[in-house]
Order: sequence, then structure tokens, then C-alpha cells
Amino acid sequence: MKLIVISGRSGSGKSTALNALEDAGYNCIDNFPVGLLQSLVHNTLRNPAAATTHLAVCIDARSKDLALFPEILLSVDRMDVDCQVVYIDASSPTLVKRFSETRRRHPLTNAETDLRQAIDAEAEVLEGIADVADLTIDSTRLSAQDLRETMTTRVIEKSNSGINLLFRSFGFKQGVPVDVDLVFDLRCLPNPYWEAALRSYNGTDEPIKAYLDTQPLVTAMFQDVSGYLHTWIPQFEANSRVYMTVGLGCTGGQHRSVYFAERLASHFSSTFENVLVRHRELS
Repeated sequence: MKLIVISGRSGSGKSTALNALEDAGYNCIDNFPVGLLQSLVHNTLRNPAAATTHLAVCIDARSKDLALFPEILLSVDRMDVDCQVVYIDASSPTLVKRFSETRRRHPLTNAETDLRQAIDAEAEVLEGIADVADLTIDSTRLSAQDLRETMTTRVIEKSNSGINLLFRSFGFKQGVPVDVDLVFDLRCLPNPYWEAALRSYNGTDEPIKAYLDTQPLVTAMFQDVSGYLHTWIPQFEANSRVYMTVGLGCTGGQHRSVYFAERLASHFSSTFENVLVRHRELS
């Protein structure tokens, strides 16, 4: 039996994620009370078809018993259930903009609390869920279709065997992604941007690959980063880690980080079954 718990701040895309799961055959329930989660799982397991049952519930700030979530999740983990918690969030300014555009009412606003205060307070209310999430998705720069694709590739189509490993390139001048677990700074490496003939290419193009392949510092960095990941990812996996996102950052997110993400993804695809690569600044 599979159980996906969707949570996150209002406006982050929880409904889109739940719809993607429903389209994939999950039985989905929105605004599910935390206190009923254990009973839902218990009653479902009594069904002879439970082994092939896929459930998804959305638990968010509308629930009145959020403080019970870590304890109840622990009890669910003791059952014969493949349970994963997916926490979706976006930057506060983005959430304010989304609410302003849709003119929806935030569930925590009242006569004393304006929209920005409610959005910030919601992060505190959901902290107990965010802390135990298996996967955190930052939807700040994602369209609804992008979020559906992320749910499909990282959750719905994920094989049950092994960790789901994502390499994400980014540019530091646009900020560090909030949903990465490990970050490697590549700004000390030779930058193809300063080679006039290479400036128009990105890290997926052969001229950039050829240039960086010949740089001794790049080779040394790759050996160190790949060696670190070969050593420690299995330890995370042994500790029941389901998802891991590795961030590779350079200045603009066009050349070095893209090259590294592609090279690492190719390198580890023979070691781990679920390996993905995404380029934030190329999208």
C-alpha cells in the first residue's frame, strides 16, 4: 500500500500536486484531518486489495491537530505502508502575488492578520510537517505544468528500489534553491563565459564540455564531489532517505553548473536507478 501526504503553504500548488496523483490513479482526499490518518490507513489495510491501493491526502494549515502529525506519522510508518511526505512551498512574495492575482482568501487571515502575516505564520504552523518531509519542492519558479511534471518524475514514476537522486544546476546570482539537500559551489572553476567564442553556449553543448573536460581543476573537483557522493549517499539511503537533491551552483547557472549536473547524472545513472537532472536557469 502506498500513501502520499501532501502539505505546504497555501498557494504553493498542493491542489495541482493532488490532481496529478489523482490522474495517476491515487485515491485523493483534500483537507484531511491529521487525527484520522491512522484510522484511514488501518481500515484500508483490512481490505484484501490493500497491497495495490494508492492513497494521497492533503494535510495543511486548515487541520486543527497539526501538533499530532509527527507522532501519528511514526505510528503509520510502523504499519505495512510505503508512506512519503511531500512538502510544497514557495517564497513568501510569490505566495502574496498568487493570492493577489486569484483574489482567494488565505485560511489564516482575519481582522487582525493581513495576507503577508498569515503567509509567514503558516510556515510556523506547518513546521512540524516540513521538518519530517521526505521531499521538499520549491514551486516559486514552477508553472502548474512544471509542478505536475515534478510530481510525475519524482513521486509517481519513482521506482520503489533505492533513493531518488536529482542533480539541479543553478546560478548563485539568482539565489540558492530552497529545496536542495547538498550544495556544491563551482565558482572557483575556470569560467567559459570569459571565452568570447564560448559565451553563447551552455553546459549541455559540446564546445563547453570540450573546454571544461581539459581543465585540471574541473577534473579534481569532479573527483572530489563524485567521491563524496559515492561515500555518503548510500549512508543516507541506509537511513531510509527516499529523495536527495544535489545543487550545483556557478555564477550565472549557464555553463559550469550545467556541465557538472549533466556529468554527475550520467556518472551516477549506472549506480542508482532513479537519477534526474534539472537546470534552473535554462528553463
